[in-house]
Amino acid sequence: MVGTAVMNAAFDVQAIRAQFPILSERVHGRPLVFLDSAASAQKPTCVIEAMARTMQTQYANIHRGLHWMSERTTAAYEGARDQVAGFIHANSRREIVFTRNSTEAINLVAYCFGSMLRPGDAVLISEMEHHSNIVPWQMLRDRAGIELRVAPITDTADIDLDAYEALLTDGHVRLVAITHMSNVLGTITPAQTLAEIAHRHGARILFDGSQSAVHRKIDVQALDADFFVLTGHKIYGPTGIGVLWAREELLEAMPPFMGGGEMIESVSFARSTWAKPPHKFEAGTPAIIEAIGLGAAIGFMQDIGPEAIAAHEAELVAYGRDRLGAMNALRILGDPAERGGVLSFTVDGAHPHDLATLLDHQGIAVRAGQHCAEPLMHRLGVHATTRASFGVYTTTDDIDALADGLERARQMLL
Repeated sequence: MVGTAVMNAAFDVQAIRAQFPILSERVHGRPLVFLDSAASAQKPTCVIEAMARTMQTQYANIHRGLHWMSERTTAAYEGARDQVAGFIHANSRREIVFTRNSTEAINLVAYCFGSMLRPGDAVLISEMEHHSNIVPWQMLRDRAGIELRVAPITDTADIDLDAYEALLTDGHVRLVAITHMSNVLGTITPAQTLAEIAHRHGARILFDGSQSAVHRKIDVQALDADFFVLTGHKIYGPTGIGVLWAREELLEAMPPFMGGGEMIESVSFARSTWAKPPHKFEAGTPAIIEAIGLGAAIGFMQDIGPEAIAAHEAELVAYGRDRLGAMNALRILGDPAERGGVLSFTVDGAHPHDLATLLDHQGIAVRAGQHCAEPLMHRLGVHATTRASFGVYTTTDDIDALADGLERARQMLL
């Protein structure tokens, strides 16, 4: 089977792969097949060089300095904010708050928006959430006495829309916090429908875009979201930088997350007043170099184009489902109406950790375990899965290597 024959000829995957130095590495003497992008994507040369160039030629702390280096680095840092705003179609750069990652962004909302909730109010999540979109709300429940509700999924791994709406009808839900794309199942949730239902019943809605931002065009206005979070390391950028987008009126109403420098307007021993958003939520020296790297990653993705990326990954998902689905004893979990570039599966008689180890010795990197979604594992009736996840550099040859590697691993284990 010749995998590359089915790829979109207009999408030059080999030219894209050439921009990722790590893909020329060998693992255990074999060419690297990287199928773990959902955990963290690899970095193109433009990101590596943007960060190195900043450190080599202009690094200084930002906003406070009046010298050339500080002004130049401030412009690059704030330019990255503008790039993020354009990338997700925000109304204003003032709606873009830099955080360390999606986890911190969700915790910020849980703490700051959550501080405005009262006993009797509720937050609604779903069965397919990452721990980062479960634990902060449990902490809010325990701290503030709010109710935490959980919307079920169907056996095909879609949100059960009837049950979802039923949980909103009493009017007590103040916030829905739900994944835009499952990191386990690849399910793309019907965001506009979820938002319309939430708003009709008086709730705000937060979308966890940690996975979706790398696979789909993101337009927070078209989604009718109130909050949206993403993380840099999954969109070909560095670790240590994430984004909270929120409607400006919400950022104005919410109290700060942390106190310190930069987030203040004035300070006396009697009282302090806060800066305007987004700086109100960015206490202390931020991740300057990482933000600049994030801007470079966004530029890289925009040069390819979100439609081209989505089409490429749709072909990979279809090819992967056919190739893996034809294998004996292998079961792909979920059959959602729309799936991003993630396939989780089990193999009868083989533990996912054993499969991942044997694949690694063949140069193939996958993820095995519960994927920080233990409640979802219980819902699916499994202890763990093996997960293959795709990026712009993934080819059908990579999927063929995975299938062949799984067959060899299975023969060794069974």
